[in-house]
Amino acid sequence: MRHAPDKELTLLADYVVNTPIKNTLAYETARYCLMDAIGCAILALQYPACTKLLGPIIADTMVPHGSRVLGTTYELDPILAAFNIGTLIRWLDFNDTWLAAEWGHPSDNLGAILAVADYVSRKNILEKKPPLTMHDVLTAMIKAYEIQGVLALENGFNRIGLDHVAFVKIASTAVATQLLGGQRDDIINALSHAFIDGQSLRTYRHAPNTGSRKSWAAGDATSRAVRLAWLVLKGEMGYPSALSVKTWGFNDVTLRGQSLRFPRELSSYVMENILFKIAFPAEFHAQTAVECALQLHPLIKNRFDHIKKIVLTTHESAIRIINKTGVLHNPADRDHCLQYMVAAALLMGDLKADYYEEDFAKNPRIDFLREKMCVEENTQYSKDYLDPDKRSIANAMQIYFDDGSCTDNIEIHYPLGHKRRRNEGIPLLIKKFKDNMLTRFSVEKTEALVAIFNNHNKLENLPINQFIEKLI
Repeated sequence: MRHAPDKELTLLADYVVNTPIKNTLAYETARYCLMDAIGCAILALQYPACTKLLGPIIADTMVPHGSRVLGTTYELDPILAAFNIGTLIRWLDFNDTWLAAEWGHPSDNLGAILAVADYVSRKNILEKKPPLTMHDVLTAMIKAYEIQGVLALENGFNRIGLDHVAFVKIASTAVATQLLGGQRDDIINALSHAFIDGQSLRTYRHAPNTGSRKSWAAGDATSRAVRLAWLVLKGEMGYPSALSVKTWGFNDVTLRGQSLRFPRELSSYVMENILFKIAFPAEFHAQTAVECALQLHPLIKNRFDHIKKIVLTTHESAIRIINKTGVLHNPADRDHCLQYMVAAALLMGDLKADYYEEDFAKNPRIDFLREKMCVEENTQYSKDYLDPDKRSIANAMQIYFDDGSCTDNIEIHYPLGHKRRRNEGIPLLIKKFKDNMLTRFSVEKTEALVAIFNNHNKLENLPINQFIEKLI
């Protein structure tokens, strides 16, 4: 006799199918998340290391009425398109972020959401059916963010060596199955496959193996999600006790006998509290440290040779993930090094994606400053990082000179992209979008897109296929 579906599978499926999203703040924030993710994707087109991975498997092939890839002429099947879009959004580590026991980037799910929604809409139009609208896209975003983010609150896959993109695959599988026309049972079956799949190790995010896979791992996860949804909707069976079955299930094999925790009811909490990377592409645990460095830059820019010590005070997660000494081998290594990001910001008074490239990294003052740094934990910062009412990402910095003098201790608890700094951050987020879009599109086209995002009703009612056409 078949086991009833695991409670985790039914909880996620019931949320996707039966929970209405009524919070206007969630939709407003989703609009900004979409805008920001698209800008990040367009900016990534400037980097050959990214663009070489894009396009069809066989050169010059095109899928008629397939999914379009932002900023390109590619038309692909939705599985491959999800990889392309997800990779573009994630490449520069500049898209929105969620930090908890596990961390990640919920806009990674847009690889699946945009690819599937565009495909379904174009198919519907051919069949004389109504297309999906941007309201459908925003709703799918809110639900994917919620699944990924709530799972991340108390399930720290990083502590058992697994990568956070497992949560992207789970969330994208759930919403992609629904967008493709799947019902509750289909979502349950597809999710069972997402849990049965082997999960990515974090090998490529840590020294000595940090590498560019971390920039396409989420694209890979969201693509796999669409593949699993497609298989189930072709009639492939599911596995109802995929998590709970003894010895062979996800709980025993992956979680070492533990079960997934759901510390809060699924609603729209994650979208409402999402973190934006606004001013610079820096791993989020370092965002406030970079802000500290930018404040200190004008005070020390003429005193570099007299620096004796730089004290960085941070939280436990930053120490565990981005505290690196020694040789850094590539841009992926550098943009996940606390000391490198701070050194670049102190040196330049800014932090840009180009600063992670080899030409900039050769500047001897970068390593000179890194060698002066001492990283310490403030236990209160670590507690506040996990406090659901605070969710701070605090860092502090103080610089000591060889004449015995020192700067003030600059302390910042909440980064520019935090919910507590929304009024300050949103105008700058819009500017970030414009700057990113202007790397590919005209001023007129960019302003027209900004106008669409600023008109919530117009955006929500726009068919997704027409929206994508504006980004080609």
